[in-house]
Amino acid sequence: MASSVFDDAIARLKRIGTLTQCSTQVINALSHANAMLHVNVEVRMDDGHIHYFPGYRCQHNNVLGPTKGGIRFHPQVNADEVQALALWMTLKCAVVGIPFGGAKGGVCVDPKTLSPFELERLSRSYVRAMADFIGPERDIPAPDVYTNALIMGWMMDEYEKITRVKNPAVITGKPIALGGSLGRDDATGRGAYLCIKELEKRDKLIPEETRVAIQGFGSGGYHVARLLANDGYKVVAVSDSKGAIYLHQGLNIDSVYRQKQQHKELQAVYCEGSVCEAQVHQHLSNAELLTCDVDILIPAALDGVITAANAAAIQARYIVEIANGPVTSDADAILKDKGVIVVPDILANAGGVTVSYFEWVQNRSGLRWQREKVSHELAQIMQRAFKRANDLVEQNGMDFRDAVYAVALKHLSEGIEAHGTPDYFNGG
Repeated sequence: MASSVFDDAIARLKRIGTLTQCSTQVINALSHANAMLHVNVEVRMDDGHIHYFPGYRCQHNNVLGPTKGGIRFHPQVNADEVQALALWMTLKCAVVGIPFGGAKGGVCVDPKTLSPFELERLSRSYVRAMADFIGPERDIPAPDVYTNALIMGWMMDEYEKITRVKNPAVITGKPIALGGSLGRDDATGRGAYLCIKELEKRDKLIPEETRVAIQGFGSGGYHVARLLANDGYKVVAVSDSKGAIYLHQGLNIDSVYRQKQQHKELQAVYCEGSVCEAQVHQHLSNAELLTCDVDILIPAALDGVITAANAAAIQARYIVEIANGPVTSDADAILKDKGVIVVPDILANAGGVTVSYFEWVQNRSGLRWQREKVSHELAQIMQRAFKRANDLVEQNGMDFRDAVYAVALKHLSEGIEAHGTPDYFNGG
């Protein structure tokens, strides 16, 4: 069994690379990050003392363009996780065909323990440590776990102070007033929703008869739940870090979200105006949500939640990965044997980086796109990527995850081999 998240990611990459006859040169290139920077982020705390937080930035591969990837503030951030996330970002950009490579960054910190002033100092200090490592044509950060538009705005401001040049394209996911893009708020969830709509067309799904469970009710989980519910899908279970709620007839997603925002807890409620009525519902653990009787399971929270230990108990026909790496490589074969169709994270959650790309394009061109244009362009890209993978499924009988990886590897292979192949250098 793989010993780390990055090892697990490489094990899957090598397995699919062998299956698709991808060259060893390409797999070897993708198995090593271009660069990794480990810093100690210095922050003066409110009580006056200096604290040092481990900070990281990994630039995985830039053969297709400048690297791109989020920054997370989380107590479990480490070098291994950051490398795995950067690899997945390289594959993700290649799947949807946008001209970026993969990167990722983070700080090992519990942001919930920081005051607003400490959080701002941390954000600015991270950029000072990374200023020579990032840039609009080198490596473009974005928000991730426990970071947001406000934090991206602080980071952009700090970078501009250091370089003494206004340069909004250095960071994406910013506030709209500072050059952010309309449509970025729901992009990750919308990308997953668009994949499910493609499955609906392909497999003749009937929304009103299709039951959905979503682990995680953050931005990605909430928006995919909202969009699916608006189309008639029965979202019967959602969860946060404390546990899950289940309602057989389907949850009222907007009312549940309002309750969560106001009272910081998940409750099955139905709201009309300011009047909310509680509905009788079941409480489940996050583990129980994964194995409940639904048609579509959407892990949208943590990595590594579906493993060889629980894969056989999955009842869903489809798994749509919004979280990064929620299914470990040792679970792949079990799910395949059960006939479970997995839409992998490198496609299902690619809406976020795609709209970040749109933001970067807008910043560099000086144009502002309307939300309708963003949504239309996102749909075109997601549908095109889904079709490329599905064509391989239909033509070669491939597993859907393998087909999505094959699309990414083909794009990356063309870029890597354009610099020369072993046959060329050996006179072949």
